[in-house]
Amino acid sequence: MKWLSHIGKQASRLTSLELFRYIGPGFFVTVGFIDPGNWVTNVAAGSQFGYGLLWVVTLSTIMLIVLQHNAAHLGIVTGLCLSEAASTYFKPWLRYLMLGSAMLACISTALAELLGAAIGLKMLTGLPLPAGALLSCCFACYMLFSKNYQRLEKWIMGFVSLIGLAFLFELTLAQVSWGATLQGWVVPSVPLGALPVIVAVLGAVVMPHNIFLHSEVIQSRQVQEQGDAAIRTQLKFEFLDTLTGMGAGWAINSAMIIMAAAVFHARGIQVNELSQVTETLLPIFGNLSATVFALGLIFAGFASSVTAAMAGGSVFAGIYREPFDIVDIHSRIGVIITLVGGFIAILALRDPFKGILWSQVVLSLQLPFTIFPLIWLTSSKAVMGSYANRRYGITVLLITGLIVIGLNCALLIDLAR
Repeated sequence: MKWLSHIGKQASRLTSLELFRYIGPGFFVTVGFIDPGNWVTNVAAGSQFGYGLLWVVTLSTIMLIVLQHNAAHLGIVTGLCLSEAASTYFKPWLRYLMLGSAMLACISTALAELLGAAIGLKMLTGLPLPAGALLSCCFACYMLFSKNYQRLEKWIMGFVSLIGLAFLFELTLAQVSWGATLQGWVVPSVPLGALPVIVAVLGAVVMPHNIFLHSEVIQSRQVQEQGDAAIRTQLKFEFLDTLTGMGAGWAINSAMIIMAAAVFHARGIQVNELSQVTETLLPIFGNLSATVFALGLIFAGFASSVTAAMAGGSVFAGIYREPFDIVDIHSRIGVIITLVGGFIAILALRDPFKGILWSQVVLSLQLPFTIFPLIWLTSSKAVMGSYANRRYGITVLLITGLIVIGLNCALLIDLAR
């Protein structure tokens, strides 16, 4: 991580247009952790526990930055996405355990994304949930079959901006306790009954499919073919890209909890479904507020459906040691498995809100199967050469992984009681 000290020096040499060439993958991944799963977990956290769980978003985002940078590090140096690297360097049993569970995580993610968009559409138009989910599936397929990474990046950055503006608007209407907000961001607390929500928030921020996706998107640039100088430059500015994207995600996730705490928790309202949000906002702040919330949810669902499907295609193609390419049969199969699997799961759900909430818990439970193989790959000189993680970096990554395992174990113990 010694390259961090050179960021300021190198940044001064670039114009804003040159810097923009390095911006994109971080924001592409950001939409995955401001998706409908985050909306559900954050609204649940804020409505049930007020500002008290904001620290989970702060901790999760720090962990996310560490892990997403590490995944991008792998893609830049090796030219392989995480799934390809696992298939190249791991024994079959470990490869199938890791990538099989990752496919299940992608399906679980798609469930939340498709359902979130469907709920938003129902809020605005009354469209039935299955029809709304199917529409989101079609949108994801259209965007992916356009075969253009840069166009996708621009669309996703636009969606992130719109979602951020939606919550900025909501916050201007609410009476926020900023003192409680500041305390919630930095002072950890675990209220009675909060553990499932804490783990769900963690799973909704630090998402397995996003780790795979980041390595996929950035390896598509094939920087390693341009030599060491290009690799070093990309590594430096990838961190700025990741930090900026994840920082925007932290702000939006925080805004969700703050809004829920100020509007719902302050009035003693515990939200049990997303449609309840607009029903509550309508008499308090009027039609515009309810409409903005629903539109933001639709934007989040549509955009994150694309990234979830792409992640599924990347994971499945990687099993065959291939990069994601929508014209390739393995990538297409991965996309179809992800979207169809998520859609079928939606049809089987009785409670959409709880379904999305527990889908995020599933993501958290899968995380160790992604994090520790990633650490091994990026710390191996056989894989990364001179760019392998140093002792300090390995220590930070291991602590991050152990925190995830600790929270998961605490949840499982809590559920077993």
